[in-house]
Amino acid sequence: MSIYEYSYTSIEGKPVDMSDYEGKVLLIVNTASKCGFAPQYQGLQDLHKQYKDHGFEVIGFPCNQFMDQEPGDEKAISKFCTLRYGVTFPLSSKVDVREDSAIPLFKYLTSEKGFEGMGKGVKAKAFEMMLKAKYKEGYKDDQIKWNFTKFLIDRNGEVIARFEPVVEPKDIVADIEKLL
Repeated sequence: MSIYEYSYTSIEGKPVDMSDYEGKVLLIVNTASKCGFAPQYQGLQDLHKQYKDHGFEVIGFPCNQFMDQEPGDEKAISKFCTLRYGVTFPLSSKVDVREDSAIPLFKYLTSEKGFEGMGKGVKAKAFEMMLKAKYKEGYKDDQIKWNFTKFLIDRNGEVIARFEPVVEPKDIVADIEKLL
């Protein structure tokens, strides 16, 4: 099984097969406009712009499952991303990325690369404490924990890495370059 067996609906309402991205390196990210991590849109756009001509694509999946931080409709989301961050990479329609309502693509992603913790550093530890209080024992499961969780996919459609929200897009450059 690979990522190419899945599909999603674009923010414009059109069906998109993941097989359309076959042969590209992908960074799949669940996003939210009102999240404290929303400035990562700029970093994601920078990556997209820098590497798109080398077979790299960022795909954003807006999600409202984390403290209602993506309350707008598709038109509002698209407008925010374009005007605020100049986003030109593809966005999906608003989706769920955790629990039973998660779209099949995200169920697959989390089954391939599980949660291994928030990482090191003060920001990661503080965020981890908040999430442990929110999810209790569920903190240890492989579900998406928050907005701006990122999955790196190789040219064969295999999930190579998972990066939690505290990881900035610029900190993924070396991993991306290894796959290009």
